[in-house]
Amino acid sequence: MTTYDDLAQRYIDTWNETDPSARRAAVDQLYTEDARYIDPMAVADGREAIASMIGAVQQQFPGFRFRLAGPVDGHHNQARFGWELGPGGAPGTDRGLRRRRRR
Repeated sequence: MTTYDDLAQRYIDTWNETDPSARRAAVDQLYTEDARYIDPMAVADGREAIASMIGAVQQQFPGFRFRLAGPVDGHHNQARFGWELGPGGAPGTDRGLRRRRRR
C-alpha cells in the first residue's frame, strides 16, 4: 500500500467514524490546524468544523458508509480518488452517492 492509498483510506475511515471523540482525534491526525474543507454543499474552516460537518453528514445519511471506489492516484503531494456512500458501504449500490475527491 502506498502513502497515498493509506492517506485515502484514513480519510474514508474518518468519515465513517461515528464516535465523536474518536472522529475528532482522527481529524486532528489527518488535517492541519488551518485546514479548510470545501465542496458544493459545505465549507468548514478548521478541525472542529470539519469534525462537526462529518457528524452532520452522518446524521443526514444514517446507516450509510463511505468506501473507496477504485484506485488512488497520487503524485506531487496530491491524491485523487473516488468514493461511494451507500447503505452499510455496500459496493456498487445504485442508491449511493459517488464523488471524486482531490486532496
